[in-house]
Amino acid sequence: MKEIKDIDTLDFETQNLADTSTEKRTIGSLIKYLILGIGFGIVLVKAEVISWFRIQEMFRLESFHMYGVIGTAVVVGIISVQVIKRFRIKSLSGEPIRLDAKPFSKGQIFGGLFFGFGWALTGACPGPIYAQIGTGVTVFMVTLLSALAGTWFYGLIRKKLPH
Repeated sequence: MKEIKDIDTLDFETQNLADTSTEKRTIGSLIKYLILGIGFGIVLVKAEVISWFRIQEMFRLESFHMYGVIGTAVVVGIISVQVIKRFRIKSLSGEPIRLDAKPFSKGQIFGGLFFGFGWALTGACPGPIYAQIGTGVTVFMVTLLSALAGTWFYGLIRKKLPH
């Protein structure tokens, strides 16, 4: 484990498939990410996309609300990727953004099914779990702990799974 020499500087390691680099950021510069995360959580709460009832309505095909939100996110994502590619937009640190093609594997089908089953059963996918807990619905701590346990278990058996 790395030793922090200056209390105002933290080392974060980011790993890319091709290379590993270390970025130094001050604690002050990380506050903007905290504020952005809190703002995103507020948007999730106000849009009712963290509502267990809304998620259940979606899986029972009783409401279009969640499909509309997800569809809008997909469209915004497609447009964003095209803008990044077309205008060669760089990251905040000035590095080119690389969008490498990912090979398809049947594990993605099984992973998607497990993700969907977990989402339908718990009423939460990984992002909104924190917003749900933040709104005071502490029963979602069980969902968070289960997600962490599932991630740990996947890490344990990952090398034994088919590619």
